[in-house]
Amino acid sequence: MSSDDPSQPGLVITVTESIRSFLLSASNDRRLSEELRELSLTLSSAANAPYKQIRSIWMESAFDSRPGLISLFSGSNFVFTSPKPREKSEELKERLRKLKELAERKEYQELVKDITPKKDLNEPFSTYKDQIGFGLHVALTMFTGYLVGYFAFRALFNHSPIMNSAGGILGLVFGMLLETFLFIIRTSEPNLKSLSSTSRLKKNQ
Repeated sequence: MSSDDPSQPGLVITVTESIRSFLLSASNDRRLSEELRELSLTLSSAANAPYKQIRSIWMESAFDSRPGLISLFSGSNFVFTSPKPREKSEELKERLRKLKELAERKEYQELVKDITPKKDLNEPFSTYKDQIGFGLHVALTMFTGYLVGYFAFRALFNHSPIMNSAGGILGLVFGMLLETFLFIIRTSEPNLKSLSSTSRLKKNQ
């Protein structure tokens, strides 16, 4: 497309009295097309007008009825328009909102880190390795309890099969109760530590 296309606004200038006078005379010039006459009349009442449109009217006007190009635009100033602000997409707005929430959450955690007790990351049975290890430990404890009870009753009750089995079962139950008791102590220890740290913080305050 040609850069002289008058339909493209391009550079905008202020309409001075000399430009307005020329446009009014051009709107009554029968040698111009009806389209250019209407354009001249429209631009003559405006405060600003595209340079290309005024220039196209000037070029189509008769040589003896138009002023010099330099004198026509003398005293006119450029008009600069601010570009339209770019609108943010919904996806970008949502991402910015999440980033803001994350930053606020981190800031809050930073403020309360000396007051809030730290979370215990080593939770029981958090991995398959811990679960398997605990299961093997329970099985070994119960088996050991069964053997201890079995041989203890065997020595006490003179090799009675029924009493030997009863002793083994009793030892197995005792081993299971012992393992349960130890498990309760292990799981409650972090909570006790957090409670003691919280109480120390309150005393210091």
